[in-house]
Amino acid sequence: MAGTVVMRRILITGICGFVGSTLAIKLMEAVSGIDIFGLDNFVRPGSEYNRARLKNLGISFYHGDIRCPSDFECLPRVDWVIDAAASSSILAGVDEHTSSLQLVENNLFGTVNLLEYCKKYETGFTLISTSRVYSVEPLSNLPIESGNDAYRLAENQKLPIGVSAEGVDETFSTTPPVSLYGSTKLASEVLALEYGEAFNFPVWINRCGVLAGAGQFGRPDQGIFAFWINSWLQRKPLAYIGFGGNGYQVRDCLHPQDLVPLLLKQMNCIDAKDRIFNLGGGASHAMSLAELSGWCRDRFGNHHVTNNHEIRRFDIPWMIMDVALAKQTWGWMPETTSEEILAEIADHAEQHPEWLELSGVL
Repeated sequence: MAGTVVMRRILITGICGFVGSTLAIKLMEAVSGIDIFGLDNFVRPGSEYNRARLKNLGISFYHGDIRCPSDFECLPRVDWVIDAAASSSILAGVDEHTSSLQLVENNLFGTVNLLEYCKKYETGFTLISTSRVYSVEPLSNLPIESGNDAYRLAENQKLPIGVSAEGVDETFSTTPPVSLYGSTKLASEVLALEYGEAFNFPVWINRCGVLAGAGQFGRPDQGIFAFWINSWLQRKPLAYIGFGGNGYQVRDCLHPQDLVPLLLKQMNCIDAKDRIFNLGGGASHAMSLAELSGWCRDRFGNHHVTNNHEIRRFDIPWMIMDVALAKQTWGWMPETTSEEILAEIADHAEQHPEWLELSGVL
């Protein structure tokens, strides 16, 4: 791949969240002499927890909101922006507790403000996007069967374009409905690519699956691995919801630290055929909630999980990210195993019994 850029100053939005803080720490470890600046509005419960440890690393903080254009006036010029700020719940804007307008303001209008900043300084831009840009209806209707406490693709059945045993790839449909959350991210992807083309700055779109690791502020609608493990340890109520209430729904997990080698390659590259990449743990990192419960049972002992047959909007039974394009283009594969991710979360949960409360769950 031809073309390189000099990357020394990086702005990370949502830097005090789980993903943003992890990327900041691992980037500083990976690159000597790098300057990282962080923008965060500290709305997410627990975000203040990360502020002190990041400050100790020499990161410069700006208390601001990407929805507010004037908050960009005090930001310094940087070489690259990594956008890790988002309302990341699939139910955002459609449940009884969140505003649809605020979701659009944060996930879409905020992206526009960042793109205007990048346009002004010809700064590279990376959007941390999501697997939930893919169409809900065909995902919900995938031919699946159950076995060993998990759903799997049924054998000898016709699959939609973009689906294989390795997961869902970038050619899968993004036709609505995808959820309000997914549509704001999809619209942000399109605008980012258009801005990059129109105003000549590099743009990368990284569609991430379920990100997980120690220190994640887990809730039922986001950060499910951290939420489940912390709740199991604390013997808090847990329930399998939908799809028969058996917990067979499957997801793959990825540690955000594994994004860093790819981000560095992208930030030092100008020319590429593809700009959108699926990033997840893949089939080797996939498990169901029932299988996760089995892991928790082995680690912490028994705990009762109730069965709830409620059908929730946008729920899907099986979602694994096919990362073949990222492997082919960048030589990228996840390095942290699923076992290492779960063990890391469990160790952290044992050391921080207050974590659910800090995460805003209790």
